[in-house]
Amino acid sequence: MTFGFAPSSAASMSTSADLSAASANPLARMLEPAEWAAAGIPLLRNPREVVSGLHSRHRPGPATAIVAVLDADERLRASASFTRRPAPADGWMFRNALLAQLRRVIPHDLRRRTPVRTAVLLYCREGDARWTEEDGAWMWGLRDACTLHGLRCGAYITLTRDGWQVLGEGRGGRRPNADSSPEPFATSESPLPLPRTGGAASEVLRRAAAR
Repeated sequence: MTFGFAPSSAASMSTSADLSAASANPLARMLEPAEWAAAGIPLLRNPREVVSGLHSRHRPGPATAIVAVLDADERLRASASFTRRPAPADGWMFRNALLAQLRRVIPHDLRRRTPVRTAVLLYCREGDARWTEEDGAWMWGLRDACTLHGLRCGAYITLTRDGWQVLGEGRGGRRPNADSSPEPFATSESPLPLPRTGGAASEVLRRAAAR
C-alpha cells in the first residue's frame, strides 16, 4: 500500500509540459565550457599517458568514443569503445550509450558515500580542438552517466588530426592524434601479481637459480 499526496492536475500538466519541452530541446542537454570548468572536474596527473594508453588499446577512428574508469591512483580499471551513430548531438542519448558501456565493463559504486573511481571520456572526431555543441552534449552525458553509476566525473578529451585536448583545462598535445599510429601502451594498470613464495615450487626455483 502506498501513502502520499496526489499532485494536482495543474501541477501534473506543468511537470509533463516541462519534461516534454526538455525532451524536445537537445540544446538543454549540453554543458558550456564555463559550466564544465566550474564543475570541479578532477585534473589528470598525466593526461598524455592516459590518452596514449587508450589510443593504443582502442585505436579510435572518427566518431569513436572511449569511456575509461580509473582508480584513485589513476590506474586503468576498465574501458570500452563504441562508434557514435549518425544523429543530432543529444546529451541524453550520449548518456544512455555511456551508461550501457559502463554497466557492461564494471560494477557500479552506488553504495559508496563518495565516489572512489573516476570515469574519463576520449572522443575522436573531425574538426579542430575548439569546443562544439557535440562536445557539450558529450560532457552532459558523461556527467549524468557517472552520477547514475556511482562514479566521479572526470576529464573530457577530444582527439582530432591536430592532436588531443583536455577541454576545460587547456592541456593538450600533438601526439597521439586521429591519424597517428598507436604508441607503446602507456596507460597505468594494476601491477601483475607477484609469484607466491614458499612451498615446494619456490624451493625448486631456488635450487635451479643456484646452479
